[in-house]
Amino acid sequence: MRRRWWTLVAVGLATFMTYLDNNVTNVALPTIQRDLHLSVAGLEWVVSSYILVFASLLLVGGRLADVFGRRRLFVAGLTVFTLASLGAGLAGSGAVLIAARLVQGLGAALMVPTTLAIIVATFDDRRERTQAIGIWAAIGALALAFGPLIGGLISQHVHWGWIFLINVPVGAVTMALALFAVAESRDPSATRRLDLPGLAASVVALFSLTYGLIEGHDKGWTSGTILGAFTLAAVTGAAFVFIESRSRQPMVPLSMFRSRVFSGGIGTTMVWAFGIFGIYFFTSLYLQDVVGFSPTKAGLAFVPMALCVAAFSPISGPLAARFGAHRIVASGLVLNAIGLYLFWRLGQHTSFASLMPGFILFGAGSGLMNAPLTNAALGAVPQQRAGMASALLNNSRELAGLLGITVIGAVLRSRQGVALSHGVPAPSAYLDGYHAGLAVTIALILAGVVISYLTLRHLPTPAPAATAEDRPELVSTQ
Repeated sequence: MRRRWWTLVAVGLATFMTYLDNNVTNVALPTIQRDLHLSVAGLEWVVSSYILVFASLLLVGGRLADVFGRRRLFVAGLTVFTLASLGAGLAGSGAVLIAARLVQGLGAALMVPTTLAIIVATFDDRRERTQAIGIWAAIGALALAFGPLIGGLISQHVHWGWIFLINVPVGAVTMALALFAVAESRDPSATRRLDLPGLAASVVALFSLTYGLIEGHDKGWTSGTILGAFTLAAVTGAAFVFIESRSRQPMVPLSMFRSRVFSGGIGTTMVWAFGIFGIYFFTSLYLQDVVGFSPTKAGLAFVPMALCVAAFSPISGPLAARFGAHRIVASGLVLNAIGLYLFWRLGQHTSFASLMPGFILFGAGSGLMNAPLTNAALGAVPQQRAGMASALLNNSRELAGLLGITVIGAVLRSRQGVALSHGVPAPSAYLDGYHAGLAVTIALILAGVVISYLTLRHLPTPAPAATAEDRPELVSTQ
C-alpha cells in the first residue's frame, strides 16, 4: 500500500514540472531576450515551440503508453524532458534554446498522458483513486499558480537558466521514485501494431491547428499561411475520424465518445480551459500593465488562489461521492464565474486586498471541480483505455487553453482598439478590453455549468474493486 503513494509522489512531481514549464517562462522572457539578443519573433518561439510539439504529440503519447507500457513511456518521457531542460538551461543562443524547448515538448507529450493512466492502474479502490486524482489536480493547479512567482524570483535574483535547470534534480529524483514504485501497466487488448495512418493524421491535424492559433495574430487571420494551416487541420481532422471509424486497431476508439459522461467531461474541460487559460494570461498583464504590480508581486497575487485549490481538491472527491459529481463540478464552476465577476468589477486602481475575494472564490471553485470532473471522465471508459483517455483530457485542455488565449485576446484587442480610437488612455483602453474578455469567459463558464450538470449525472455504477487476478492490464515489474 505504501508503494502506491510513492507512485503518486512520482507522477505528482512529473506533473508539477510539466505544468510549471507551461508558464514559468513568460516572466523571464525580457531577461532571455536581452541575454540572447533575440528578436520578438524568436522570443515568441521560445514559448510556442514547446506548446506546438506538446499539443501535437499528446494523443500519440497516450496510444504508445497503452501499447508499450505506461511506466516505460513515463520514464522515457521523463528522461527526454530532463535532458532537454539541461540543454535549455545551458543554452547560449536563441537557436539552441528553441531546439531544447522543442525536445522538452516531446518529452512532456510522452510523459503527461501516462500520469493519470498510472494513477488509474495503481489505485483500484475507488475512494483511494478519487483521493489520488484530487491530489494530482491540486499539484497541477499549484504549478500553474506558482509559475509566475517562481519565474519572477529566479530571473530577477539568480539567472533565467535556472527556470530550466531546476528540472534536472527534480527529474532525477522522480526517475528514481518511478523505477522503485511504479508498476508497469498497459492495454492487454492492444497489439504492437500501431495505427500509422491515424497516428500521422492526428499529428498533422493537431500541428496545423496549433500552428495556426499561435501564429494567427502576427501573420494575420486571413493570410494564406494561416488559412492554409486551418484548412489542413480540418482536412486531416476529418481524415482522422474516417480512418479511426474503419480501423481494426484504432488509435482513438471513437466508441469512447458514446459515453455521455466522457463526452461531457471533455466538453466541460474544454469550455473551462478555453475561458480560464485565456483570462489567466491576461490577468497577469492587467496586474502589471494597468495596476502597476511588479512581476513578483503579480505572481504573489496568485498564491492565495493556489492555496485554495490545494485545500479544496482533496475534499472534492468525498463531496462528489455524497452529493454527486454533477452537483460538485457545477458548483465549482459557479464559484469560478462569481470570482471572475468580482474581477470584472475591478478598475484601474486596485489594491492587493481587493483582489483576494475573486482569487479565493476562483481557487475554491477550481479545487472543487477539477478532480471530480477528471475522475468521472476516466471512470466512464474501460480501464485499459486509461492512457488514451488521459491523453484526450490533457489534449482538450491544452488546445482549448491555447484557443482561449487566442480568441479572448482577439476580443480584448478589438475592444481595446475601439477605446484607443476614441482617445481613451492606454491603461483604461486595456481595462475595457479586459472586461470584455472577462464577459466572454463568464459566459463560457456558465455554459460549462449546464454541460456538467446534464452529462455527469449519468455516472455508471462503480464496479467492485478488482483483485490482481482480475486485472491482467497491470503487469508488475517489482
